Amino acid sequence: MSSHQITGDSDDTPPANSTESALQTARRQLRHAAEQLAIDPNIVRRLRHPAKVHEVTLPIERDDGTVEVFTGYRAQHDSVRGPYKGGLRYHPDVSRDECVGLSMWMTWKCAVMDLPFGGAKGGVAVNPKELSANEKERLTRRFTQEMRDVIGPMQDIPAPDMGTDPQTMAWLMDAYSMQEGETIPGVVTGKPPVIGGSQGRQEAPGRSVAVIAQAVCEYYDRVLEDTAVAIQGYGSVGANAARLLDDRGANIVAVSDVNGAMYDPTGIDTHSVPSHDEEPEAVTRYADETITNEELLTLDVDVLIPAALGNVITETNANAVRADIVVEGANGPTTSTADSILNERDIPVIPDILANAGGVTVSYFEWLQDINRQSWARKRVNEELEREMQTAWTAVRDEFESRSVSWRDAAYIVALSRIAEAHNVRGLWP
Repeated sequence: MSSHQITGDSDDTPPANSTESALQTARRQLRHAAEQLAIDPNIVRRLRHPAKVHEVTLPIERDDGTVEVFTGYRAQHDSVRGPYKGGLRYHPDVSRDECVGLSMWMTWKCAVMDLPFGGAKGGVAVNPKELSANEKERLTRRFTQEMRDVIGPMQDIPAPDMGTDPQTMAWLMDAYSMQEGETIPGVVTGKPPVIGGSQGRQEAPGRSVAVIAQAVCEYYDRVLEDTAVAIQGYGSVGANAARLLDDRGANIVAVSDVNGAMYDPTGIDTHSVPSHDEEPEAVTRYADETITNEELLTLDVDVLIPAALGNVITETNANAVRADIVVEGANGPTTSTADSILNERDIPVIPDILANAGGVTVSYFEWLQDINRQSWARKRVNEELEREMQTAWTAVRDEFESRSVSWRDAAYIVALSRIAEAHNVRGLWP
């Protein structure tokens, strides 16, 4: 196997006893995967950096008449295969580097799924729980105005993420459309269906996690009906993954939200437990037995699905993970150090850029519907998504088997091969 040694920057490695950032993780994963390929090191150097990062100041009037100033970002990583695509999050910890790291993951994710998009990510450093609905709307409209020149259906297409939802996307679409003088639904995805959103979009990331979890169980000759699953996070990803796996016969033994986890080794009726969207932070109120989120990660189960936050499986707890398989539902739940530990322990980790790619895949379907002024039935959306996930799974599985690499490396190899080929064909602007 031919390969190139890629020299990393000093910021790839976090200082001792510090948390690994999304950008550090993304760059280390890129370097490691690139070493498995005969890929031009100059292309790898380009991919270590975003094409652009936009930072804006967002003054908004609070309901009490005071003015508060927030900071917003939009990182646009790579558009060699198509318009930038990625979520918009409202969270206190949003930063420039976080957006850059997440935008890199979106580039790989779109390439793994063979979608004609590049990667982007945006956010505002704000606690959305401290905003009224009117304040959140004013913030969204101001952010849209500040970013209006750098987003658009053929340029950069935001979508919901942490702290945002279909209503947020509706405000963004309306603000953009009002300034453009015509209704342009394709500027965002994840909208309510009544204004051009796709059926099945909100459940799509969780659905893809379930589809891939089932596929990996079949690969390792595990009968789904005999498979115990623990899921950290019971929002749109975790709850939908749990319910679909439950419907297909898996035994869901633990689910959690920010307050803790419900645990029942005999199995949980997932449809009787409200998701975060249905009843926020309700999981433990419905539980007979509770454990902590940390304890959930170390349960003796067949499949562990971290579907809440990033950096939850770390160097500190990776040796305590007892699951036979990890399927990443959240973005970046496993640090690169923890990933190495799990690999040494022969615990397969199915990466986020494959497992939760249902969101961007149905966003692509939504974008197609919008620019063609069509509307697909939910059944068609779900069938198309299942087909796309199986195709992507097959491509990653083939690399996994032929190269004897980790599942993460296999997914990156699929993505990087496609991105590198596109860069080679398009060339470098003088």
